[in-house]
Amino acid sequence: MASASPPTLPISNPQTVPSAAAPSSLESQQPPLATPAFRAFINRISETVSNGLSQRRPWSELADRSALSKPESISDAALRIRKNYSYFKVNYLAVATAIVGFSLVTHPFSLAFLLCLLASWLFLYLFRPSDQPIVLLGRTFSDRETLGCLILFSIFVVFLTDVGSVLVSAVMVGVALICAHGAFRAPEDLFLDEQEPAATGFLSFLGGAASSAAPAVIAARG
Repeated sequence: MASASPPTLPISNPQTVPSAAAPSSLESQQPPLATPAFRAFINRISETVSNGLSQRRPWSELADRSALSKPESISDAALRIRKNYSYFKVNYLAVATAIVGFSLVTHPFSLAFLLCLLASWLFLYLFRPSDQPIVLLGRTFSDRETLGCLILFSIFVVFLTDVGSVLVSAVMVGVALICAHGAFRAPEDLFLDEQEPAATGFLSFLGGAASSAAPAVIAARG
């Protein structure tokens, strides 16, 4: 009499479970540059800068040599600077930004230090998820320790390298050019809006950029 065949046991594939869970783990460990929070931050900054630059005055008015004249007194020069700044503030700050950028480009080591500093703040603190601590040489750093190290690194870059002197020198050159143009540019032909709030223009859209980008940073840290 033939013996009965043993029952067939079900065989499960142990690799199916990890493969199903792999996408979620990869999404949670995606690089900071690919996170939605960082992309939203860049998009909001770009939109705000574009909106601010759209408020600039025609460059032909800024470079109109026929409107240049010597101020009668120091008080007249100060009044001209105030009126011209109210009218050309976006153009002035764009020129100052270009001067700072040119100064950094001509000092590549300072530019490299500054980019490293900005990248450290963005990817090690602002856009690093709070559930992914920094581990270095087998030691885990808390958020407070990371913040302290970044502050010390910022002090080192700004005060113990050429970055601080390059930035200060460029800003002083920009301010000097703005004051010189504002003092010698007669504002009589400019149509100034007396009802315009004092906080409009380039500075206001920078503040708007910071406020609009704050939710993206909070979402990344959450």
